[in-house]
Amino acid sequence: MKSIKMIMISLLSGLLLFASCSDQKKKVAKEQVKTDVKYTCPMHPQILEDHPGSCPICGMTLVKKSGQASEGSDINLNTVLQPVNSSVISTVNAITPEQKEIPTAIKAQGYLDFDTRTFNNIASRFSGRIEKLYIKYAFQEIHKGQRIFDIYSPDIVTAQQDLIYLTKNSAQETGLIDAARQKLLLLGMTTEQVNQAIKTGKAFYSLPVYSAYEGHVHDMPHSQMAGAVQTPAPSGFTSNLPLSVKEGMYVQKGQNLFNVVNPHQLWAIIKVDRSAVIGLKLNQLVTITLPDVPGKIIGGKVNFIEPTLQEGDKTTSIRVYLHNMDHDLKVNSIVKATIQTGSTNGLWIPRSALVDLGHTKIVWLKSDGSLHAHQVSSGITDHNEILIIKGLSVADSLASNAQYLTDSESFIKTQSHE
Repeated sequence: MKSIKMIMISLLSGLLLFASCSDQKKKVAKEQVKTDVKYTCPMHPQILEDHPGSCPICGMTLVKKSGQASEGSDINLNTVLQPVNSSVISTVNAITPEQKEIPTAIKAQGYLDFDTRTFNNIASRFSGRIEKLYIKYAFQEIHKGQRIFDIYSPDIVTAQQDLIYLTKNSAQETGLIDAARQKLLLLGMTTEQVNQAIKTGKAFYSLPVYSAYEGHVHDMPHSQMAGAVQTPAPSGFTSNLPLSVKEGMYVQKGQNLFNVVNPHQLWAIIKVDRSAVIGLKLNQLVTITLPDVPGKIIGGKVNFIEPTLQEGDKTTSIRVYLHNMDHDLKVNSIVKATIQTGSTNGLWIPRSALVDLGHTKIVWLKSDGSLHAHQVSSGITDHNEILIIKGLSVADSLASNAQYLTDSESFIKTQSHE
């Protein structure tokens, strides 16, 4: 009996010892699983290390890889191994789009220019030679009725002599006399000049010409003038070259000699980005400031929207008509404009949440534990917010800083493979 008891005791001891060893192995295995932590780079998920450190690619501090068994996350291996040009894993803050209505304005830059509606040309009514010129330099101010030059014209002299002959020798031919008188008036002579020629019986060999307009004189290119030196035409009104018209030159009938511009009226040419054109309308209020004149604010409205784009220009030009009675506004001055476009109701996100790739605009949309590149369509921009027209809803979650997640060494691919 003693031997049987001894055998039973030995068997029980062996079983207890085996069970104890098995529990110890399981405990060690569990602890090993818990301590088996991997570290990765937020910008390069393909980097996996079993200890803290720095990323060998970009030098960023490694962080614990999200979705490990020890964290109880539901991110699987497929999520981690997705290409970085379409999906990333990051702890960047997430935001949601806001549906709201906010007042909108367009900010743009431009310059001041002459109002071409005030341009008036002084042309020669007959061919002849300029005997005396009373305008000496560009931007010279002239007034309506001011004598601007004297001209000798054989045609005018001949027409005056015909009228004088008819009045002296054929006074009864009233029809011919009236026709000769009317011809001189149409050629540019005044009634007083015609009457004086008839009274004295002497023709005007040098006929004065008077301005019909008021403003500043600008030069015209006159390469077609007889005897004129063939020089390149001045580029714009700001050229400081001498006048092309000079005393002793011959001019042709109908030839433009000067351009008279009213300096009291200017317009501001504002260059608006094409993405904001949809919000432009006539008569919208415009506030204009001049960087060179601090504190000066000019009010106006959108008077004209150019219907075409200039070659090589990616903006649309608008015009704002301005008064310059004090002559304190200078042509070609740079201006800044704020155009009030009303208010817009829609889905708005911060500008930092969108990356503009040219024809494609993307955000990083949070889905299945990672951030995916997602294409959207955007509208106008107001300060630090941008309107999303297509591609997002209020329930979506996206990265607040899209540029931070964009790998400059990779091409971004969306689900549509663009």
